[in-house]
Amino acid sequence: MHCYVYRRDESIGKDASIVYKTQSFNLPVKRKRDGSYKYPAGTVFMLCFSSDFFIEEADEWRMDVLKMIKERSDCDFFCITKRPERIERCISDLKEYPNLYIGCTMENQKRFDERAPIYLNLDLQWKSVMIEPMLERVDMSKYIDLIHEVSVGGESGPGARMLDFEWVKDIREQCKKAQIPFSFHQTGALIKVNGRIYEIPRNKQHSQAQKAFKD
Repeated sequence: MHCYVYRRDESIGKDASIVYKTQSFNLPVKRKRDGSYKYPAGTVFMLCFSSDFFIEEADEWRMDVLKMIKERSDCDFFCITKRPERIERCISDLKEYPNLYIGCTMENQKRFDERAPIYLNLDLQWKSVMIEPMLERVDMSKYIDLIHEVSVGGESGPGARMLDFEWVKDIREQCKKAQIPFSFHQTGALIKVNGRIYEIPRNKQHSQAQKAFKD
């Protein structure tokens, strides 16, 4: 498995293929002794970053999460999915959750062509395309007018597949022409720049990406 979740869970002795509720499941609505919420208004909660909010195994718990999202309308909730076809099946009216932001990963042209027309035609207030890990050059032109922002990143961990910086620059140019925000999230463990392949330590992959472009 190339997914970072499997590597991370394995490092702490967990099986990433098993989906379960964590101890922090009810964190957004936990209260202090005085009755106020433990986490104040304006808090951003990241949902299921070691899984997928729309995975089938979580169907029995999702409504409980949606109730919390409604209750904490003073906070924002953010999740990333590779299952855009399940979003409307799981949430009948997306307009009821204006504080829920859903990004979608599309790591290569095949996945972009499969997921973009589904995801980008959903009734979402903000559409964030995440080409992570980027595995090849991706042409977004067919749907770029529907995209609000794009994030790009390489792959980390043992056996990481290489990211070609030319692919990143190409996505950035597509975003500039369409006047949509672009971010280079991380280089990944292997990146090819001007024909040379570099190995980037894990603790420098984010900082190196931030230095890649200077306008």
